[in-house]
Amino acid sequence: MNKVYPSADAALKGVVADGQLLAVGGFGLCGIPEALIAALRDSGAKNLTVISNNAGVDGFGLGQLLETRQIKKMISSYVGENKEFERQYLAGELELEFTPQGTLAEKLRAGGAGIPAFFTKTGVGTLVAEGKETREFDGSVYVMERALCPQVSLVKAWKADESGNLLFRRTARNFNPAVAMAGRLTIAEVEEIVPTGTFDPDSVHLPGIYVHRLVLNKNPEKRIEKRTLNEKSTEKAGA
Repeated sequence: MNKVYPSADAALKGVVADGQLLAVGGFGLCGIPEALIAALRDSGAKNLTVISNNAGVDGFGLGQLLETRQIKKMISSYVGENKEFERQYLAGELELEFTPQGTLAEKLRAGGAGIPAFFTKTGVGTLVAEGKETREFDGSVYVMERALCPQVSLVKAWKADESGNLLFRRTARNFNPAVAMAGRLTIAEVEEIVPTGTFDPDSVHLPGIYVHRLVLNKNPEKRIEKRTLNEKSTEKAGA
């Protein structure tokens, strides 16, 4: 089975549709599948519900889909870097299911593991628990959280072999593996594709059974979300 597609547009063809539940990997601007997001924008699919730890920034990442009004709802844990997101949400134009970061990660992991729901202390007694079942275990109250099972997952990895086995680099490994496992159909954007058998099996971060399509993006932008320099570095730079 050939998993390698010639472009992000080709990989999304026949896969994305209006009204879908999608998950997108990444942590901040690290490890986001930028080529796949751009192709999703160009597909014109609308009324999307998107699961992602962050909501991108203005003009980049998921911020592009917010600008084109293709997203109707976000399921996220952090949304603080996107002015357009803020404007749409405060105007009542965008739905938000705000989810604690650890809970979001576990909801995705559970979806990939075939676990329909789980109980957690996180959010008990807050807005997060409103409308959800609670139960007492050993004298403590827990809230039930449902797993997330997106129809399509878009992820970014460093390397893949032709069978879809993935290697991630550093922070890009944060949400991407769980997003990939949860998706009914997962498309991975990678910087290098090598023949099957190249990787030491012990070095594989995500088995290819979870990856259905591959796209090569040799030169990702790799933006830095916030560049912070200490005063001494600034002085040296200006000298």
